[in-house]
Order: sequence, then structure tokens, then C-alpha cells
Amino acid sequence: MEDLAHASGATVRTIRAYQDRGLLPTPERRGRANVYGETHLARLLQIADLLDRGYTLASIKELLEAWDAGRGLGGVLGLVAEVHGPWTDEEAGRITRAELDAKFGGAQDDEAIAEAVELGVLERVPGTADEFLVPSPQELAVAVELHAAGVPLLAISGHLKELRGQVEHIASRFLEFTTEHVFARYLGHRPPTDADAAEAASMVRRLRPLAQQTVDAELARAMRMFATRHLHHHLGAQESAIEGSEARPVLLPLRTTRAVQDLVGPDQVTAFVTAATEREVQARTLDGLASSHLIANKVNEKG
Repeated sequence: MEDLAHASGATVRTIRAYQDRGLLPTPERRGRANVYGETHLARLLQIADLLDRGYTLASIKELLEAWDAGRGLGGVLGLVAEVHGPWTDEEAGRITRAELDAKFGGAQDDEAIAEAVELGVLERVPGTADEFLVPSPQELAVAVELHAAGVPLLAISGHLKELRGQVEHIASRFLEFTTEHVFARYLGHRPPTDADAAEAASMVRRLRPLAQQTVDAELARAMRMFATRHLHHHLGAQESAIEGSEARPVLLPLRTTRAVQDLVGPDQVTAFVTAATEREVQARTLDGLASSHLIANKVNEKG
């Protein structure tokens, strides 16, 4: 067992725990010794890979049992690789602290660096003191341009936090939508059959760019609408009359949306917010009328 632990990188204690859970095949018995072979090593490496991908030991056991039953894992592992693979063609880059400082005007801002590391915009390279991995050079380039335009670094990181929360909500909703209408038929089995998993992996490849394309189109539409509205406001232009029945977008904090969703369910969020807003408007109107009446009475009494 010690040789297997050395070859796999797992500890003896971990190997024993896997055996107790039924994740490893029974070793061959030779006299008083247990003999582990290439099959055990391959299984340990497979378990480590699935753990790195975020699978629990219970889920891994289900997958391995399907494999041992002859159902095959090729399609399942293909699906896993497809989902865990890169969702962008952008390649990560590297940058030194001196280069980073130069991009942001030469000022050394340790607080901003720490904030960028916390957000994952920068990742420290192990073994070096002044070099960083940049997972998304495009995202860093946006920050550089915004800072050059006069936006403080901490304001940029604060905006990224807010934006990330909203984008994660969009991603979650798109996943729920596609799971309900597309992937549910492939993932009905636990684990899915090899053929269903292979088909699902193919669908992931087809649908992967759709989320990006949809967000790009909707962002372009919204940016044009709001930029035009802001420009009209600052130039003093009069907006065209808007009918009372026309719907207009209203941005709500993500925590508010989630709280309402937890309260009434995702399908009733719009109706709830509309009803709550109308009730608030009515209450304020009534308060205003009552206040005006009281003021008028006091004026009459003084007169």
C-alpha cells in the first residue's frame, strides 16, 4: 500500500478510506500481503481527477459503479471535460508588479492589488514575489482604460463586484432554462448512460456560445437605450411622451431580486415588484393628500 500511495500521491490513510467506501477494487491476496496493481493506481488517479473537478465522493462512487457494471464512462467523462473546459477563447497572461504599476500611472497601490487578487482578476504566481497570472487580459485592459479615464481603482473593483453578481444570476438562470428544456432528457439517469452523456456533451458544445451571444445582443440594446436617455437628460432634451402602459426596465440590486424570488418564486418576481411598487405609490399619494389637508386646516385656523 505504501508503494501505491507513493505512486499516486495519495496517503495510506486516504487509500484505506477509499477502500472502506468501496471506491477501490479489492486488492489481490498473496499469502498475508495485499497486492495493488496498475488498476488500483489508475482508479486513484481517476478519483483525484474527479475530485479536482468538484465531484463529491458519493457522486464518484456512482460513476465508478456504472463503469464497473459495464455502462462505460467515456461519454460521462467527455461531458465532464466539456463542462469543465474553457468557456472562452481568451488565453491567460502574465504580468510583473512593475508592469502593472506602469499600466496604472506608475502609482503603487497595494490595497488595489490585494482587491484584484481577491476578485481573481490577478493570481499570485507561486515562488515569485512580483509576478501575477492574469486569467482575463481583456478584463484587466478594461480596468486600465477606465482608470486612464479617471475612475479610481477601488471604484472599478466595486463595480466589478456588483457586475459579477448580476452576471452570475444571468448564468444561473440560463443554466436552469437549458436544463429544464434541453438537458433534462439526457440527465434523467444517475449517472447518465454513456450515450446520453455523449449527446449532452455535444449539446453543451452547441449551446455554449448562445449565452454569450444573447448577453452581447441584450447589453448592446440596453446600452444604446440608457446612453441615449442619459444624453438627452444632460443636454436638456425633452423625452417623447411615454404611454402609461409602456413597460420600462428598472434595475434592482441582486440581493433584492433573490430575496423576492425566495419569497414568491422566480415566476412571480415581476408581479410582486409591480404590486409592491403600486402599493407604495398609492400609500405615498394618500399620505400626501392627508398632509396637504392638515396643512390647509392649520392655515385656515391661523387666518
